[in-house]
Amino acid sequence: MTIKVFLADDHTVVRDGLRMLLEAGGDIQVVGQAADGLRTVQEVQRLEPDVVVMDISMPHMDGIEATRRILRSCPKTGVVILSVHATSEHIFQALRSGAKGYLLKESAGEEVVQAVRAVHSGLHYFSNSITEIMIQEYIQLREISSKKSPLERLSDREHEILKLLANGKSNAEIAAILHLSVKSVETYRSRMMQKLGIRDLASLVKFAIQHGLTSLHGHTD
Repeated sequence: MTIKVFLADDHTVVRDGLRMLLEAGGDIQVVGQAADGLRTVQEVQRLEPDVVVMDISMPHMDGIEATRRILRSCPKTGVVILSVHATSEHIFQALRSGAKGYLLKESAGEEVVQAVRAVHSGLHYFSNSITEIMIQEYIQLREISSKKSPLERLSDREHEILKLLANGKSNAEIAAILHLSVKSVETYRSRMMQKLGIRDLASLVKFAIQHGLTSLHGHTD
């Protein structure tokens, strides 16, 4: 089955290079191309290709807005962004607009063919450098999010005791596991409930479950 592709880039040499690269495999046919965003939207609506390889920086309408408009009228068309921009904001905006792939021009090469085939199959495709940026962004967001978590108010020992409580351990069992006195465990429990603004054990366990501190399997020992 031949994959119909449309090329959108304001540089003729880039479009010509992409066409040669894509059609070399025999299973991809470039059915049209355009040098600006507005023309791209019009032609894609007319031709209804399987995949659009889209630059971001183009005259009259950028690739992000063009992607948004294309997918509004041609939801079955997959869009692969091929750009010089490698910022997390550009990647986020591209994904938000509905793009299924993102490649950097500097490292694209044969990856363009792989991306077109993947997106045509219903998958997402990102070049290695883009994946790395996305992972770093995810880690940073998780770190920011964790700083806002109520769990940050707890000490390591309180966190440990909360996890054991949530998994069904009694004060005596926790004391034995952590080599503490029962009274110490009770003191830690009282202190963490005060920090979290929680009044009873049931609410404390519920809080722990909501924050992923229990396997929900209970205890078997």
